[in-house]
Amino acid sequence: MRQPEPDSVLLSRLVAAVPEPVLGLCRRLRQCGKRGWVVGGSVRDLLLGRPVQDWDVATDARPRQMMRFFARVVPTGIRHGTVTVLVGDAGYEVTTLRGEHGYGDGRRPDRVEFHDDIARDLARRDFTINAIALDPIEPCLVDPFGGRADLARRVLRAVGEARERFAEDGLRILRAARFAATLGCRIEPDTLRAMGEKGALETFAKVSAERVRDEWLKALSAARPSVAFEIMRETGMLAIVGPELLALHGCRQNRHHLHDAWQHTMLCVDACQGDAVLRLAALLHDVGKPATRAVSEKTGDHTFYSHEEVGATMAEAILRRLKLSGADRERVVHIVRHHLVCYSQGWTDAAVRRFLRRVTPERTEDVFQLALADVRAKGGDEQADTVQIEKLRARIAAVAAEGSVLSARDLDIDGHALMRELGLGPGPLIGELLDALVELVTEEPGPNERGKLLDAARAHLAGRAHE
Repeated sequence: MRQPEPDSVLLSRLVAAVPEPVLGLCRRLRQCGKRGWVVGGSVRDLLLGRPVQDWDVATDARPRQMMRFFARVVPTGIRHGTVTVLVGDAGYEVTTLRGEHGYGDGRRPDRVEFHDDIARDLARRDFTINAIALDPIEPCLVDPFGGRADLARRVLRAVGEARERFAEDGLRILRAARFAATLGCRIEPDTLRAMGEKGALETFAKVSAERVRDEWLKALSAARPSVAFEIMRETGMLAIVGPELLALHGCRQNRHHLHDAWQHTMLCVDACQGDAVLRLAALLHDVGKPATRAVSEKTGDHTFYSHEEVGATMAEAILRRLKLSGADRERVVHIVRHHLVCYSQGWTDAAVRRFLRRVTPERTEDVFQLALADVRAKGGDEQADTVQIEKLRARIAAVAAEGSVLSARDLDIDGHALMRELGLGPGPLIGELLDALVELVTEEPGPNERGKLLDAARAHLAGRAHE
């Protein structure tokens, strides 16, 4: 068993990892008769040996004093004790030690009072692993709630009374689910129990969609996002922010699946190789199954016809509710709509080109990654389906190398030339002609030459005239 490092060695390692601008900030506070502590997730990640994304500093200096101590200070949240000290091109948040009272919006305190007690300040934090402070100048660690021990055991425990912590800030129960996934933590029983209680969920319901979205994306970046989403389902959070997903639980599938739709989805999200947005598509890829579930009269097995189209529509609504960016929303919806890859050796080259046109070259790898994860999550023999996906991937690469026409942009003629050569004005007919030419060249790439395309356009017009 690995022995814990001596405190002197630990402190030396922690201080050495603090960047010079943060050390300089704490030195300056000490020169002015005050102290600065690195706090929160910064200390947690230092102790874990993980990269620190944001450096937060707490101080016994008052905000107005901070404005005098440093040359470049932005009063970002001065009413609540927070200023941003600018060092070069970077900004560092520094917050005065404080107590908090009232949380009318379920997120921010209605009133704060400043004080000089670091332990009292740590008492308002969410979890013990985030309630540790490092004074890099003295140096020393302040750990009044046993955060280091909990971190070593990978236990997530609320600071003090869990119900009080969750009543203060509705986001905390969602952060707990996320930490369980990203840090590999087990949530302490009393803390987990309090997360699912009515008061905590009522406060959680006040959390903005943007904050929920950000926590989901962070959870989806974990090695096993399913840990977070299982906790969301079990505690009742998912019923508030993603009720459509609850219908997957207990939704039996057909003979090709060993698991219900929820278990399959969780396995698929974990297996999906890609960024958080692609894994969000994995989370939503089968959301349309419960609404399309039926029993085939022929086989007696369950069917889910058009679940990808229904799911794409549902995903669009969910992502709009979560305020996902337009580009990310479009990407997820497109992947959900096209996630079914049913390739066989009988496909002609034209069929491969149609698939590529439908999926688009930009999204092909996304769709393949989700398809592979989908196969792995079925729970049976995945080898045959995986081989077919890889064969299609190889054929797609060959088609792409040929420079195949996949849209009107790839044609050897454009709409302006069609209008000029055929004496047509602008309107829907030009789009119809371009679509017909793309379909023609998809079937047989040879005719993608200006003259042949014009002849084909004239033939199309002649056919319309005889209809």
